[in-house]
Amino acid sequence: MTMMAEYSYSLIILVLACGYLIGSVPFGLVLTRLAGLGDIREIGSGNIGATNVLRTGNKFLALLTLLLDIGKGAAAVLIVEYFYPGLGLYAGGGAFFGHLYSVFLKFTGGKGVATFIGIILAISPLSGLACIATWMLTALVFRISSLAALIAALLSPLYGYYFSDLSLAILSCILCILILLKHKDNIKRLLAGTEPKIGSK
Repeated sequence: MTMMAEYSYSLIILVLACGYLIGSVPFGLVLTRLAGLGDIREIGSGNIGATNVLRTGNKFLALLTLLLDIGKGAAAVLIVEYFYPGLGLYAGGGAFFGHLYSVFLKFTGGKGVATFIGIILAISPLSGLACIATWMLTALVFRISSLAALIAALLSPLYGYYFSDLSLAILSCILCILILLKHKDNIKRLLAGTEPKIGSK
């Protein structure tokens, strides 16, 4: 990530707002409605992310939701970074917040894991790949998506610092805290041993 030049506060606010709007697009909800599967918020966990889309039984839509949620986080970073080097971090933060609190969903939204991965990948590919590898290994062993996401998020500041710099480590730490807050119900179910496994309906 290029060192941030001197930018005005108004430009930084604009970047945050643009990132927020990109992140606010609820692909899981849009895709399931277009496919005639109803409101994804009334299925399973009620989340708009890929894991809950998978509970509809449509693996293709789940994969497409995953890729689009990753893509919007990465796109927000890369587009802004191309025009304003150093501001990609802000765009990524805005996109993440938009996914969690979408203006199109009355300021509700998803849990942010896929969008988080996209942001980290765009800023530091090695950090992003480390997070993906952590998620995949944990999911393979325990077959619980939320647990895999939480472990990947908790390790992300370390990956960010090791593979990139302190600024990414700080951003990762902030986003990790928001992910933990969004997963509070999952954490309770994990502790109780009732968290559903990947692929369960």
